[in-house]
Amino acid sequence: MFGTSPLGGNPVAVVLDGEGLSTEDMVRFTAWTNLSECTFVLPPASAAADYRVRIFAPGAELPFAGHPTLGTARAWLDAGGVPRTPGLVVQECGTGLVPVRVEDELLAFAAPGLIRGGGVEESYLTEVAAILGIDRSEVVEARWIDNGPGWVGVLLADDRAVLGLEPDVSGHPGRWDIGVLGPCAEGSEDAFEVRGFFTDGVGPMVEDPVTGSLNASAAQWMIETGRAMASFSNRQGTRLNRDGRISLSEADGELWVGGTARVVFSGEFRG
Repeated sequence: MFGTSPLGGNPVAVVLDGEGLSTEDMVRFTAWTNLSECTFVLPPASAAADYRVRIFAPGAELPFAGHPTLGTARAWLDAGGVPRTPGLVVQECGTGLVPVRVEDELLAFAAPGLIRGGGVEESYLTEVAAILGIDRSEVVEARWIDNGPGWVGVLLADDRAVLGLEPDVSGHPGRWDIGVLGPCAEGSEDAFEVRGFFTDGVGPMVEDPVTGSLNASAAQWMIETGRAMASFSNRQGTRLNRDGRISLSEADGELWVGGTARVVFSGEFRG
């Protein structure tokens, strides 16, 4: 997902027939894949949806996540799924109905609204800065930009500051979901460099290669504050050699978050 090559971007495992699996089964299968997310496709409860999906990360079920949304839509289409409305897949998930536009290999979802927004408590932000290994004064602005996974957004001065981060969660127990971005140099093909870091509350901090949900809410933030004008693109995964690119555009009163999606391999699980 979101990769400029078949093995770039961010992978997701998609189970196309999740009926009959318990929540415990889904949790165990997600852990077995050792990926950042795994999704399970189920019959929709809403008549307006093409399918329902449950999205799992190691240790947690998510109401919404971006790259699993697009990856699931691509896998469903490649397996012969036919949307009710040509060119538009409607996914049902924990945050409700999410439309996904289909344009050949490019898929784009309509950015959902925030579950939590607004300013970040100073004590919390000071701890976030400590985890990122930076001084509090280096934070240009911070906001809650949580559209499901729990993101707190941190804006730094530029892309070099973002790429230079070496986060360390040692001494900071609990679950953390930290999204960081900084503007790219003038003349760059992309507007912002983005990095997403998270923990499950138990293990070490992990960097997500490319994050649809984070780019969605971060773009809404940048547009709202006048730092960006749609359409633009962000890059993510640079430090991980994943070459991720996320396109962001406004249409029909929505912010659409898109990227290239391919099925890299498929098979049968024999439980």
